[in-house]
Amino acid sequence: MTSQIRWIATLLLVAALAGCSGSAGDAACSNNGQKQFVFDAMQDIYLWNTGLPASIDLGAHATPEAVLEYLKTFSPTNPTTNEPIDRFSFINSAAADSAFFGEGKFEGFGFSWRYEAADDVRFTRVFSSSPAAQSGFSRGDRIIALNGRTIADIDANEGVNAMFDMDPLPFTIRRLDGSEFSITVAKGIVTIDPLPQWRVIDTATGPVGYMELATFISTADPVFDTIFSELRQAGVTDLILDLRYNGGGLVSTAEMLGDFLGGGVSDGLVFSKTLFNDNNSSFNSIRRFQQLTNSLNLSRLVIVGSRRTASASELVTNSMEPHVEVTIVGDTTFGKPVGQVGLEFCEKILRPTSFETVNVLDEGGYFDGLPVDCSAADDLTSAVGADDDPNVVAALSYFANGACPVLAQQLKTDQSHSARSLREEWRQPENYGPAHREFAGAF
Repeated sequence: MTSQIRWIATLLLVAALAGCSGSAGDAACSNNGQKQFVFDAMQDIYLWNTGLPASIDLGAHATPEAVLEYLKTFSPTNPTTNEPIDRFSFINSAAADSAFFGEGKFEGFGFSWRYEAADDVRFTRVFSSSPAAQSGFSRGDRIIALNGRTIADIDANEGVNAMFDMDPLPFTIRRLDGSEFSITVAKGIVTIDPLPQWRVIDTATGPVGYMELATFISTADPVFDTIFSELRQAGVTDLILDLRYNGGGLVSTAEMLGDFLGGGVSDGLVFSKTLFNDNNSSFNSIRRFQQLTNSLNLSRLVIVGSRRTASASELVTNSMEPHVEVTIVGDTTFGKPVGQVGLEFCEKILRPTSFETVNVLDEGGYFDGLPVDCSAADDLTSAVGADDDPNVVAALSYFANGACPVLAQQLKTDQSHSARSLREEWRQPENYGPAHREFAGAF
């Protein structure tokens, strides 16, 4: 087969690049050929390539994925955690990668989840028309058992994530009202609505816009103009952008969102800078705001964030901060100021961490996350974005008073266990691979 390396614009990728690996026959797609491809590609494009070994014993690593995991250990360590910074490079099926970023589709059950406490696993969201939704699952429901085993037993052995590889999988669920039911669910094709809701909230000090963005994929692009047309016509200059479960996506979509948010007040100014390693510095670029017909004259922006807010979500937040008043409500974000390119080979795609992004002030490097300004709980008994959602309450209070509400500040302690659980969960490589793995356990 002929293998052409395609640098696909995804995660925080700045542009579509192209290169050619030459002719690749059966030998190139043998196991050793694939392992060699991964090693060679990392030597060239990896952001921290100067720290990699000059050679590798391919026989010591069983698969190309194993080669990648080994090379990731040579990334710099985070002084806070003492662990390698690179939790992000991965290899995926090229077909699955294309389906997600192009159509917002993935194969799975159709939910995301988190620990509320030890042995207490809850659904944070259930995607409409998914197998999970059709099975009656709802936000806040608790998983009591999987395949007849308790969460405590599973945690003590292979871990909850491993159980979600089963298909079909028997669930026992306890609803918020205390009732329980059991059902066996088979995986299916889940289509994500990237913009599940938006509205204008009338307040005593003027209209406030609210928009939930689930992920940065191309199907969001045509909807943005409709949303921002409505917000602009309503005179919105204060906006709540809910990114609490948004683990990233396409940089082109992030840049388009930046234009709608900041094009009206920062047209022509720097939105972000993308910086590659010395081998590839010719690909370094600067993205400037572009004023669109429905760009807002934005004054204040509240980001609803969480430990799942990552990658392109953090890019938008960090890039907007020098241009308008930005406040993060909820929790500190995940911490991914770097991005990947896509290298296609043998019906797979390698996404090595390849560049970093900074804002106009050259601020980046937030591997510990962007810090929260107004702590607020993600209360699973409230619908996301509802009037009683603590994050919406905190955001509106901030807009009204210019300060964090006392109640929201007190919630920081109440969230401590949940936040710790999320950090532990996301530390696992299988929960932060391709952008759609933000839906941990959902596929």
